[in-house]
Amino acid sequence: MSDGTQQATELDWYKVARAADLPEGRIRTVTARTTSICLVHFRGQWSAMDNHCPHQGAPLGEGSIEKGVDGKCWIRCPWHGWDFDPLAGTPPGGHEDSGQKLYPVELRGEDVYVGLEPEAEVARTTSDVIAETFVAWGVKRVFGMVGHSNLGLANALRRREIDGEMTYIGIRHEGAASFAASAYGKLTGQPAACLSIAGPGATNMLTGLWDAKVDRAPILALTGQVQTQVFGPGAFQDIDLASAFGAVAKFSQIVLPSSNHAELASLACKNAIVERDVAHLIFPDDVQTVASEAKAHSPEGRMGAAKIRPSEDDLAAARAMISRARRPLIVLGYGAKDVRNDVIAFAERIGAPVATTFKGKGLIPDTHQLAAGVLGRSGTPIASWFMNECDLLISLGTSFANHTGIDRSKPIIQVDFERMQLGKFHPVALPVWGEIGAFCHLVSDGLQPSNIDPRAELLERWQIWRQEKRRRQDDDRGHGLNTARLFHILSQEVPKDAIIAVDVGNNTYSFGRYFEASGQAVLMSGYLGSIGFGFPAAMGAWAATQDFEEFRGQKVLSVSGDGGFGQYAMEFTTAVKHGMDITHILLNNSQLGKITKEQRAGEFPVWQTDLHNPPFAAFARACGGHGEKVTEISKLGPAIREALSYKGPALVEIITDAELV
Repeated sequence: MSDGTQQATELDWYKVARAADLPEGRIRTVTARTTSICLVHFRGQWSAMDNHCPHQGAPLGEGSIEKGVDGKCWIRCPWHGWDFDPLAGTPPGGHEDSGQKLYPVELRGEDVYVGLEPEAEVARTTSDVIAETFVAWGVKRVFGMVGHSNLGLANALRRREIDGEMTYIGIRHEGAASFAASAYGKLTGQPAACLSIAGPGATNMLTGLWDAKVDRAPILALTGQVQTQVFGPGAFQDIDLASAFGAVAKFSQIVLPSSNHAELASLACKNAIVERDVAHLIFPDDVQTVASEAKAHSPEGRMGAAKIRPSEDDLAAARAMISRARRPLIVLGYGAKDVRNDVIAFAERIGAPVATTFKGKGLIPDTHQLAAGVLGRSGTPIASWFMNECDLLISLGTSFANHTGIDRSKPIIQVDFERMQLGKFHPVALPVWGEIGAFCHLVSDGLQPSNIDPRAELLERWQIWRQEKRRRQDDDRGHGLNTARLFHILSQEVPKDAIIAVDVGNNTYSFGRYFEASGQAVLMSGYLGSIGFGFPAAMGAWAATQDFEEFRGQKVLSVSGDGGFGQYAMEFTTAVKHGMDITHILLNNSQLGKITKEQRAGEFPVWQTDLHNPPFAAFARACGGHGEKVTEISKLGPAIREALSYKGPALVEIITDAELV
């Protein structure tokens, strides 16, 4: 124990404990500044030593003072039993001759102080190089969970957040992090990152990463890993992450001490953006804090323009086919979301109805004179009618999913900026490689409107469908609200520029059929169809409204059933913590309604689809947000309006009839 007379002017002193808090013969972990220290009270004396056991870094302060076979007392490491003298920090022999570093200690009245040398300039690390490169490539947001095998990387991200270059959202489950980042990428076209520890934290992210991959959304996956010294033999939480992520990641690399760290980060960002896919970096624990003076890389000179002009031959062939067609139909997919105004202008030029895929719902407002609704299982009879009657399909940014049901027997012009998407599942009459917006501008030259003006037919078909919807809105079996009325009211209340994240289940089908989009952006788990997507996706969308001026001020909603919301319900507390302005519309029918329907359709007994739920509205209030339960249709509109006006996370729990979908 130091008297501190001379050293007081040379050291920075920190109060680490009250003397009464550490009885004689005890040790504990304390922190001075950010230094972790094992504080010892033994035989009337105090000592402070480096808290990290030299074996594997275990916290000595979580161990105990025990008598050894030699009769002496030793601090015993809580992990593997290495021993150290309580006051001198030296081992009994056989390992680490130098012993633990000791720090000066002073007892000042009832308080214990530890002296540290003045803080040196923070050393730059490999993680800093990578984080700075991410910033240079435009990565603004990270969703994740800080843990024992990613602390060095997390500290580098923290520094970027302190400097205002990046924002971190701490989530409750890594699956929510990857779903949020996936939705962020779908909406913005720019990657967010999701962060996890090794082992189970990393594997928890896989579902959201697959969602991003199959829906072609850019995303960065950053996974901690065990120390390099214990690779392979089966250490705690050591799994082969390169193999585990091999199928989902377009780019996956381990960050090693000898790696070109800035180049790895650049390649990860470039693969995510250009390939619209998953890029994965694995960070061994000990590599994250290796000192580095390398400079960050930027995208300058690494990216070309994304405009691809269709060939003149293809444009001429397309003009000829469109000119001959009497009843062309445009099918608008999510791949054309960034040029939807160009597609609508093209449709107006040639006088063609526009149906969308389910993923493309909302790309043309249902109020537009040429809107024909959604095709497929979650669609409307309007789109199906025009599909049956058309003599030419112009497919723009669609993937021909089996749920969409594009009639392959029709002559099809398919336009896509990815050659592999052209004729992917079957031949088409004219595959056109090119950027969709460019095609719409260039092919219009010299074209005249089609022979049949579809607007009167569209109006008639919408009137027929709306009459049918009104009839369904009156259905009432006394078991909850029907979804036709629910989504009719939601259509009236939701702002036209809102962003809506939709989950998977009966709520999804009902949303597709009954919600009439008036300009809203819609996000969904398209090809993967993963239940639980809705609320985490809304978190990602909300983050985009904070990071990009083009989305600033847009209201964010999510729609789910009780089954979907239950998967990541605790993320509501994340939304409260970060002040996320999200309105969640929860359709509660106390069952996995879609699975019930499928069991009946397959002529199976209904089994294990009922759910035992908490009071969700009360749960939302308990978390610190707004929550309201609705059981009467007359109260639905006011409840939705109140939730939309609430500045923060709000939940409207609506008791619905599982049969009236």
